[in-house]
Amino acid sequence: MDLSFLVVVVIITALVFDFTNGFHDTANAMATSIATGALRPKVAVAVSAVLNLVGAFLSTAVAKTISSGLVDDSKMTVPIIFGGLVGAILWNLVTWYFGLPSSSSHALFGGLIGATWIAAGASAVNFATVVQKILIPAVAAPIVAGVVALLGTFLAYKITQRARKKSVNDGFRAGQVASASLVSLAHGTGDAQKTMGVITLVLITSGSLAQGSAPPTWVIFAAGLAIALGTYFGGWRIIRTMGKGLTEIESPQGFTAETSSTAVLLTSSHLGFPLSTTQVCSGSILGAGLGKRLAQVRWSVAGRMAMAWLFTLPSAAIIGAMAGRVADTGNAGVVIVATLAIVAGGGLYVAARRRPVTAENVNEYPGSTAPAPTTATAA
Repeated sequence: MDLSFLVVVVIITALVFDFTNGFHDTANAMATSIATGALRPKVAVAVSAVLNLVGAFLSTAVAKTISSGLVDDSKMTVPIIFGGLVGAILWNLVTWYFGLPSSSSHALFGGLIGATWIAAGASAVNFATVVQKILIPAVAAPIVAGVVALLGTFLAYKITQRARKKSVNDGFRAGQVASASLVSLAHGTGDAQKTMGVITLVLITSGSLAQGSAPPTWVIFAAGLAIALGTYFGGWRIIRTMGKGLTEIESPQGFTAETSSTAVLLTSSHLGFPLSTTQVCSGSILGAGLGKRLAQVRWSVAGRMAMAWLFTLPSAAIIGAMAGRVADTGNAGVVIVATLAIVAGGGLYVAARRRPVTAENVNEYPGSTAPAPTTATAA
């Protein structure tokens, strides 16, 4: 097997995953601002893209967790990493097609774990790290973010109950521009690092970097740029679900949801916990919905999201394991896996175009009776 060829292929594949991560997770930062009219859809994704790129340079703690903590890098091979990435990309595209805000982070972890386990055995997976830094935070983080958002929403409405509704909405919409921007910054800080960690792991595995090395500057820039471009592309199907599908969001709820998410995400990134931005932000939106008296929460949508979360790790692991096994047969295997992945991804994109969700109809959720919001800011 031509190792140099495979390293290049895997780095490109990692950046493709980063791109899908960007458009898959744009909703985390901007769905509520778009739903309330605080920002126009296309302006929102442009702002989010720039801040994702900036956020990528703020920390590398999560990248080090992935490159030297999740799996035993001495037992890794480049085809294993390739298979894991393919598993993550395909699961991202499947959930995007159905408009389900599942975790890109867990798709990546599942793909890597499945490919590693099938090729190098269970001993190559650091299950203590998986439990401590992935599974436990995955359960705790959305609950914490949801409780904080619930309390924040309750207080926001309590404090402003005597004020004019228009003044309250206008004020919180202006605040949402700042709070949504902070979520984008936090997303870049956390999620771009995951691709940095994978590319660094590839370079360590191929002998280009010493074990335990931090991501080189060019890796940080490439990962930040890829996720920023994906964010600008706009994952409108998921933005619609998070902004209009879970609950009818008003500007005070949007502000508290975004602020809660930012606090949890930035704290976890600097502690090296690779949290799912999707789960944190979804928890915040649910909490914000419950924090307003008589607010409507669509539990059927929340249930479908929970099922997607539950199946993300094992589904990506199965796809990653199969892709890694085929890729491990040589260059021909790598080409076969890449071709099948491109065909599958292209098929999902073509199918999605039959019922497109765009910046123009993103706030038109099926079954919603609330009118589309009017954009309050000049942006």
